[in-house]
Amino acid sequence: MNDTDLLEELVELARLAGEEIMQIYAKDFAIEYKNDDSPVTEADLAANRVITAGLSRLTPEIPILSEESANISWQERQTWQRYWLVDPIDGTKEFIKKNGEFTVNIALIEHGKPTMGVVFAPALNVCYLAAHSIGAFRECGEARIELKVTKKPNKGTIKVVGSRSHPSPALAEYLGQFDDIEMVPKGSSLKLCLVAEGEADIYPRLGPTSEWDTGAGHAVASVAGATVSQIDGSPLTYNQKESYLNPFFVVSRLES
Repeated sequence: MNDTDLLEELVELARLAGEEIMQIYAKDFAIEYKNDDSPVTEADLAANRVITAGLSRLTPEIPILSEESANISWQERQTWQRYWLVDPIDGTKEFIKKNGEFTVNIALIEHGKPTMGVVFAPALNVCYLAAHSIGAFRECGEARIELKVTKKPNKGTIKVVGSRSHPSPALAEYLGQFDDIEMVPKGSSLKLCLVAEGEADIYPRLGPTSEWDTGAGHAVASVAGATVSQIDGSPLTYNQKESYLNPFFVVSRLES
């Protein structure tokens, strides 16, 4: 299967998962908590079943790492050169609050880098899709618009996208380097996509995230032309260590 066909299949798969999610979103649902106190709902599990079954059908030779099935040993994972990275619902807290800002995330990781990704917000009916060989796009209804980042000078008012659910005490100190900032609150991996489409200038993440939170949005942002890096400027990579936790990172369209 070529990249164009595979990307379209991922969009369809994300939309199918979104249908499952929205059926549960529309009613009362149970909330459970994992060992790290993060919430999980029946929608997370239903979407996970749809996505993992679909990926196994499309590419049975490619392993899958999902937030809801992450108990795969480092001994096994470190042999992977190519794998699917899935978060069936990124922004479960936004899902529980019913503010619409949650996403389905599917990314293809190759040699530690995301090369293809889909971020679908089912409550907003907005889909972001990207592949290095094709480009990055925003799809809303019938319209599909290519995303190409325009670099912005590091002066004037800087639009900073930040989390609705995870404010970071270190963020204020980091933002001290800018003369004037405008905060743009947003949940889930939509934050990376806002930089990709030019609705925000920078997304500094100085708090904990896991690799499945960022893989798909990272693909969208980087293919669109944004910079995605660790705080020290080195690349943000995947599956290079036993822990799933990301280092602090910055997504930016500012000129360096």
